[in-house]
Amino acid sequence: VQLVESGGGLVQAGGSLRLSCEVSGDVSSLNAMGWYRQAPGNQRELVAAITTRGSTNYLNSVKGRFTISRDSAKATVYLQMNSLKPEDTAVYYCAAGLAYRVAGIVSPIEYDYWGQGTQVTVSS
Repeated sequence: VQLVESGGGLVQAGGSLRLSCEVSGDVSSLNAMGWYRQAPGNQRELVAAITTRGSTNYLNSVKGRFTISRDSAKATVYLQMNSLKPEDTAVYYCAAGLAYRVAGIVSPIEYDYWGQGTQVTVSS
């Protein structure tokens, strides 16, 4: 399985970005997808997760602003980010997991595949 992120960039506070994660390989084996982020000096944190059944899970600080979705036909997972804040600045990573969890996988050690990351910078 390979994951390729795109859509990062520089945006002003209050703006929007949509990240995409294209999945290739044995897509049918995957039961969960997630978006993580890591800012300099911080640990990697889960931003949003989604299962093949559509259940989602969000970091509290992004609830109501970010939306994770998937297009099975395109084998792509999206992260729509609205009302962006400077504290959202980080490298965002797409992750894919084989395990099924009702609310999605929240622990990074349970994800089996990772993308290379895409930089999101929000200016104030």
